Amino acid sequence: MKLRKPKKSDVLFLVIIALLIFPQTRQPIQIALHSVLSKFGPSVIDKEDREKVSYSSWKLRDLKGNELNFANTKGKVVFVNLWATWCPPCIAEFQNIQDLYNDYNNEVVFLLVSNESPNTIQKFLDKKGYNIPIFNPLTNYPDEFNARSIPRTYIIDKEGFIVVDNKGAANWNSNKIRNLLDELLK
Repeated sequence: MKLRKPKKSDVLFLVIIALLIFPQTRQPIQIALHSVLSKFGPSVIDKEDREKVSYSSWKLRDLKGNELNFANTKGKVVFVNLWATWCPPCIAEFQNIQDLYNDYNNEVVFLLVSNESPNTIQKFLDKKGYNIPIFNPLTNYPDEFNARSIPRTYIIDKEGFIVVDNKGAANWNSNKIRNLLDELLK
């Protein structure tokens, strides 16, 4: 049996597979891929299809130990992001969220929620230079927030309707999202 000479595409494919096998190279490749995919903005839910939040007694604690009751966000525009430090799509979209937070943190309530330990989260924030507040859940997530996959992001209007429900990474610092927030804040 005669073996054929490998093509450049075969060699490239094997190199990519090898890079994805090793954890040291897998995560940066996944983050880069999700960064490209996250350039697409999330969609806004049609008004007639929007679900209203129940403002259940969801309690959260920030990394400094301060508690927040989700019910206290009623009447405000709220940005909820469920994420983790080990999640490549979460990492890929994080800078966009930080940039949006830098401009809207006085007007929009940002609730970035992770089940990880405060120490793990703080190390991630320090390493990347982020200063956005992060929360740990103290009670079960509200029924409206399906926490089965991350990242999962919701934007809630002042009336308590979920305007955006996005699974996966997205460009949260886009003109589309900024225009949406400006409209919701009116």
